[in-house]
Amino acid sequence: MANTISHDHNFKNLILDYPREALAFFAAAEAPGAQDDVRIVPVREEQLKERLGERFRELDVPLLVEWPGQEREAIVFVLEEESDRRRFSIRRLAHYCLDISELLDTTRVVPVAIFLRDAGRVPRSLQLGTERRRYLAFDCLVCELGAMPAEAWRESGNVVARANLPNMRVAAGRRVETYAAAIRGLLELEMDFDRRSKYMDFVDIYASLTENERLRYRTEYEEESMAMVGMFQRARDEARRVGLAEGREEGREKGREEGREEGREEGREEGERAVLERLLRHRFGPPPRGVAERVRGASAAEVETWTDNLLDAATLDDVFGPRR
Repeated sequence: MANTISHDHNFKNLILDYPREALAFFAAAEAPGAQDDVRIVPVREEQLKERLGERFRELDVPLLVEWPGQEREAIVFVLEEESDRRRFSIRRLAHYCLDISELLDTTRVVPVAIFLRDAGRVPRSLQLGTERRRYLAFDCLVCELGAMPAEAWRESGNVVARANLPNMRVAAGRRVETYAAAIRGLLELEMDFDRRSKYMDFVDIYASLTENERLRYRTEYEEESMAMVGMFQRARDEARRVGLAEGREEGREKGREEGREEGREEGREEGERAVLERLLRHRFGPPPRGVAERVRGASAAEVETWTDNLLDAATLDDVFGPRR
């Protein structure tokens, strides 16, 4: 499973969706204060590629923090996530920060290295020079998620911290409790339905609960579990609505009644299959390959039956019937 996860993509989305919270969590030493009236915008990668040419080294997310009325000079935060510390290069990060400094004509650049696991002995600084003189000194902030105690962040009001609880150091026997705290954080701190759903996926991916742990979660944390079921039921209804809308649009473009009917049906069925796969992933973890293929090839009636079964199912057998 690990080989199929795009950690860069996951963390880039998280930082772009919650830039202020991300800086407060990943770069607390330099982040703007809670009372600071700042504007945070991502530095456009297209601009970087155009200006930096072949020297461009794409890392995760450069964020520009600006204070109103030039109260303070802007700061650029360069955040790089590394799931494998062996890939991290302090020289690459320094090179990128120098490019950013030249591009934006500023020396106020803060490099931040985020390690999904512990950072080990990776270099935190770089110095160029001789025994007589130092010519370049470069340091970066380091955030080691795997070394942070989840217990200290379980009640945090920072949504980025709560979403990352499963990535922190979790005490033995407290994985389910930590997962529940992360889900509860999303329900408390994020009001937008789409973002809630999106980062429940994030939590689910990194928690990687076993089937027994998921069963325990549904039993011991009924309120959070039922809130998730309600959200996915809404997603299912939304998929139906979108499928109908797409079908009508396709029908209008073709100008034929049969085109409209076919488009409505295909859009609705595809949306319901996607919702069922998502539900299965949340309840039981990544479904076995045979189950995923079975869902994608199922009829509309089968998908509807399985989705209804899933609301009360304790195992995959309860959803699909005993394996043959």
